[in-house]
Amino acid sequence: MRHRRGLRRVRVAFTGDRLTRFGGAFLLHLFFQRLHLRQRLKDEVRFPQRNNTYSIAEMLLALLYPIVLGLERIETTELLQHNGVFQTLTGLPTYPDPTSLRRFLRRFAARGLPKLRCLHDRFLARMCQRSRPLRRMLFDLDSTVLTLYGHQEKARRGYNPRKRGRPSYHPLVCFEGQTRDFWHGELRPGDIHTVTGAVWLLRACIAKMPATVRQIRVRADAGFFDYKVVRTVEEHRGKFVIVARLTPPLKRLVTGLTYTEVGRDLAVAECQYQPHGWPRPYRFVVVRKTLPEEDTSQTTLFASGRYSYHAFVTNLRIWPIAVYRFYNDRAAVELIIKELKADYPLAKIPTGQFAANEAYFHLLLFGYNLMNWWKRLCLPAAYHTMTLGTLRPRFFWLPAEVVRLSQGLTLRFPPALPDPAAIQHAFDRSGHLRV
Repeated sequence: MRHRRGLRRVRVAFTGDRLTRFGGAFLLHLFFQRLHLRQRLKDEVRFPQRNNTYSIAEMLLALLYPIVLGLERIETTELLQHNGVFQTLTGLPTYPDPTSLRRFLRRFAARGLPKLRCLHDRFLARMCQRSRPLRRMLFDLDSTVLTLYGHQEKARRGYNPRKRGRPSYHPLVCFEGQTRDFWHGELRPGDIHTVTGAVWLLRACIAKMPATVRQIRVRADAGFFDYKVVRTVEEHRGKFVIVARLTPPLKRLVTGLTYTEVGRDLAVAECQYQPHGWPRPYRFVVVRKTLPEEDTSQTTLFASGRYSYHAFVTNLRIWPIAVYRFYNDRAAVELIIKELKADYPLAKIPTGQFAANEAYFHLLLFGYNLMNWWKRLCLPAAYHTMTLGTLRPRFFWLPAEVVRLSQGLTLRFPPALPDPAAIQHAFDRSGHLRV
């Protein structure tokens, strides 16, 4: 009889010829097994429910697997109901239908989501310290727009540059810039301003820092240009670089500064400036770029004559060009959000109820972190920066079968694979992982 926890001792071979899709999901299951994920979900995410066909842990895994495997909508999970190899590898007795998954999300939102978030935080605290104790944390703040089609609760019209006038959600997120782990975030209605809740988000991020951390640094775009954000960072003796909104007084100031050339078509300057409503002047670094003649009217930055200007407020005591380069590294968070929309179903809202959608939002980001940890701990270094969309066909979408040979149970892949050594590496590292 198959064990509810999945297969225990399995070999890997590359000799199969009659195989089933999603066989590579065993690599994922093996990693979850080493994390004791099912048991942790069972022990720490508990609440009473009448339907006990599936346990809470099994329902959460039934939602997590499609997120990682690329089944973008809950309806497409029906593919897994008829995949016996997938069920054998993961230990799920059967697979819930889409209606059951949606109903579970509604129940889970009210009773289980806070417990899942606490469990996520405990995993995060352990994983971020695995390689070496962190002394400094780098918080990259951002928000994004999730355009909605349908009748979702709290879907409201707000800033939506791609689909103007469409209702949306406007989540606020924070990622740790060194590990690229999701650190904290909230799903919000679409008409909420970017900076609303940013102070609360920062404080929540700081509260979850490991005890070894001695300094924080914060990077954020112009949506977070607010003294309340600056004050919160300074209260914790942190450093920040935030894009400044170029108000008319600041525009007049930046065009009159003396600039130092630091590269082709690039110059920098700095000054002290006190924005309206701020209690004192702060250091502003301004970057001036020379525009090509044909593009002088096509920049999204403030342009004056042949130049475009980009300003930052900061309390870092480094060269102006270093401030600019330090902020430019924040582009990684925009790539993460792009990946969450393209390779994870962040933009696919599953229900009409806001609380259930919020639960799915946090489960999805938990799945993102699990994949981030799997890449760091189990894959060769060349794969660490690959997106999930690139990794799926190389690891998870592999045809495979489980056979019983004289050596024992064997997970058999086809002989012709792009990189069987990487699969064997992931299998070996996952099998010997100690978390």
